[in-house]
Amino acid sequence: MKSTFIRLGTASTVAAAMALAACGGGGGSPGANSVTNPGTTPPGLGGTSGTLNIALTDAPACGFDAVNVTVSKVRVHQSATAADADTGWSEVVLAPARKINLLNLANGVLDPLGSVSVPAGRYTQVRLLLDPNTANGFANSVVPSSTKVETTLETPADLKTGVKITSNFEVVAGQPYNLVLDFDACRSVINKAGGGYLLTPSVSAMAAAGSGISGYVSTLVSGSGVVVSAQQNGKVIGSTTVNAATGAFAISRLNPGAYDVVFVGTGRAAAVIGDVSVPGGASNIALGTSASPITMPASLMRSVSGTVSLLPLAPSVKPYVAAMQTVTNGKTVVIQAVDAAAGTGAYTIGSLPLGAPQYATYSASAPLVFSSAAPTQGVGNYRIDAVATGYSVKSVSPVNVSNGDQTSINLQLTP
Repeated sequence: MKSTFIRLGTASTVAAAMALAACGGGGGSPGANSVTNPGTTPPGLGGTSGTLNIALTDAPACGFDAVNVTVSKVRVHQSATAADADTGWSEVVLAPARKINLLNLANGVLDPLGSVSVPAGRYTQVRLLLDPNTANGFANSVVPSSTKVETTLETPADLKTGVKITSNFEVVAGQPYNLVLDFDACRSVINKAGGGYLLTPSVSAMAAAGSGISGYVSTLVSGSGVVVSAQQNGKVIGSTTVNAATGAFAISRLNPGAYDVVFVGTGRAAAVIGDVSVPGGASNIALGTSASPITMPASLMRSVSGTVSLLPLAPSVKPYVAAMQTVTNGKTVVIQAVDAAAGTGAYTIGSLPLGAPQYATYSASAPLVFSSAAPTQGVGNYRIDAVATGYSVKSVSPVNVSNGDQTSINLQLTP
């Protein structure tokens, strides 16, 4: 399923981030040196500078037991078009560079990287620099769940100057600012046609402050690879995996608003909690407790596969394909989603429940009551959506998996 991004972020201070990381078992102690390039305001609070705090966290990555990256530096600039050699960069340098397993940082766990004094103002570019693979080739690597063997994660040559991330945040003089970079590990690790794995980073930036949703899934189902996502208008805003042993989950840094929270897992029908109202500030909405957790009934599973073609051709573009269902009152949610392969457009969406989703409307004052919510088009029916940057959305509906897996569900995207 689509997840949301590798997150680089902080609590209100690096110390707070360290405490959170320690609580969640984040990897390693920070070894960061804070540096500013010549010509910038000298380090220190007050005057015309503020403090930028940076830490690391992650969302789920599909099909891997580990996704390792070796972080060497984070750079920020007030110009979105600043080149690597331009003046005006401020940076946090990790000395030595640190290898981090991103999958240890799910459910809001933070791994602090460091902080730096920066000139006050608005920042529109962030770069995350990774060490290249040398010697044994395992600076950046993955451990596929299928093999349990650490394998090199190839980094493209154009990443030498860092992963360029468009951003828009403001540092106020005399104050700290806490940044979250959200790096989607699931969408960023690509299976190469000839074998091996390639890193094609998908990263976004956001403020660390925000509310969240947390809770518990029954331990009877938590070992089924359950993924929890917060969605708005049929789009995944944030997601996480549950702790297989305890069933606990947490989705952090959500903007105020109403969300549909969707639970999916192998061999289980989906569960949907509609209209979960997340207030502003640092509020947390609890869905289920350890004593009264959310459960999901057993279900047969199906798959849908095919290709997404682009006209005109764009070999480097990866279409995104989602299996959608309308569960109640016209509310449409993503059940599963994947990226199609760049170039070929091939995709397979597995783990689609044949059973009807279970639905409950959120209430802060009453227990959640779930009931079967047959999709509008009938049990076992899905709408398959495909979208790619620069192309219009294309849908195929209904796709019925009641009698078995569906193949050759092909879509063509045009501008």
